[in-house]
Amino acid sequence: MNWLFKEEPTHYSFDDLAKDKRTIWSGVKNPLAQKHLHAVRKGDRIFYYHTGDEKSVVGIAKALGDAYPDPDDTTGKQAVVDVAPVKKLPRGVRLAEIKADTAFKDFPLVRISRLSVMPVTDAEWTRIEKLASKAL
Repeated sequence: MNWLFKEEPTHYSFDDLAKDKRTIWSGVKNPLAQKHLHAVRKGDRIFYYHTGDEKSVVGIAKALGDAYPDPDDTTGKQAVVDVAPVKKLPRGVRLAEIKADTAFKDFPLVRISRLSVMPVTDAEWTRIEKLASKAL
């Protein structure tokens, strides 16, 4: 499965993940985003998306294991996932580019823009990688 995880780069950027070599993806509160996070399995591919002023897919990470209960959540409902960097994209793919491409009309990033964890189809994944390799 493929996913897109969103983070404010001033909080924890893809470069921070690359430096740390791994992190626990936590702090997701939205119920739909939590549902998606619970579905993450070892080896799943993850697009790393910078929110805020950047609004770009900037890197690829991977799930190091299946989602598991958040040890800091006393309700037992929240999940977390261990992730590691794979590579930085040749260039960031901006949200404006994605919105302008009709191939993404059903993409959750376009339809439910505030969602912090969302699935990415294989076709969407391939298209984003292709866009990242093109010079502007």
